[in-house]
Amino acid sequence: MKRSTVYLFVFDTMADWEPAFAMAGIHTPQWQLEPGRYQVQTASIDGKIITTMGGVRIQPDLTLAEVSPQASALLILPGGLSWEHGGNLEAIRMAQEILAADVPVAAICAATLALARAGLLDDRQHTSNAREYLSASGYRGSDLYREAPAVTDKNVITAGGMAPVDFAYEIFKVLNLYSDAALEAWYALFKNGDASKYYQLVSTSNSGAS
Repeated sequence: MKRSTVYLFVFDTMADWEPAFAMAGIHTPQWQLEPGRYQVQTASIDGKIITTMGGVRIQPDLTLAEVSPQASALLILPGGLSWEHGGNLEAIRMAQEILAADVPVAAICAATLALARAGLLDDRQHTSNAREYLSASGYRGSDLYREAPAVTDKNVITAGGMAPVDFAYEIFKVLNLYSDAALEAWYALFKNGDASKYYQLVSTSNSGAS
């Protein structure tokens, strides 16, 4: 089985909690339809160690220049202060290349502001931290803004910074990571603290193995 790569863009001030649910799900084989189908790699602008907003130091696996759009399954752009100051333009150029290769891009919180500035939300349904938050970008897609935790349209996933679970849920759907039952059990557990579907899934799995 050929493994596809999910790239996580990392940078100083990155909001490390925002992609955490998605990364854990993709990396953990339990309940996946095709365990091992995806690998996760971190990419930064220059390959140097970065420090997240939470003070976590990450040694990137590669630079953005080494990312292959054709070999990728998804590019994830977490939020962070750098976006709001107009930084990380290299990552937006990579997002444009990824989309041109018909590969999805997922952005959360301040990364959605950068997508808006680049015109990538002008013709896509999307969401963010708030409608007013994106309006400051001067973009032309305000009519397509949706009051929802996370939205997927035309290969772009967007989410507000307060919705990392919904962000991961949309990512899992796009990657076809889980069966419908496993996906809904995961969402109920981490979104609502409802373990009933998870235990039902475990029970069904155990019955099938006996």
